[in-house]
Amino acid sequence: MSTEVPTEPTESVPQIDVSESAAEEATSLLDGEGYDTDIAGLRLFVQQGGCAGLSYGMRFDIEPEDDDRVYEHNGLRVFVDPASMRYIEDSVLDYEGGLQGAGFHVENPNVVSECGCGESFRT
Repeated sequence: MSTEVPTEPTESVPQIDVSESAAEEATSLLDGEGYDTDIAGLRLFVQQGGCAGLSYGMRFDIEPEDDDRVYEHNGLRVFVDPASMRYIEDSVLDYEGGLQGAGFHVENPNVVSECGCGESFRT
């Protein structure tokens, strides 16, 4: 005779993924600025602005804030604050090199529209 133990529903944890190329580029930039990559990382955030209402921001931080979610991918630490997480959960941070359009890009499944230049969005 078997008995089932009721399990509580598990809450899914929001994720942010980072491509290998984005992690390599950001880690290289962190190293070049003299940051300790075991503690420091890339802050990914959302701010008001742009034609569509919201835009992405990125900067290096020495360490995460107390309420940040911290993700580690391919040697890169990524810090996301709770207010930004609701707009960018399940996104992928990528980096494209080349002569035109080189830079970091957020592939965000929550976006319902973007402005023509692709710099701002709405969820």
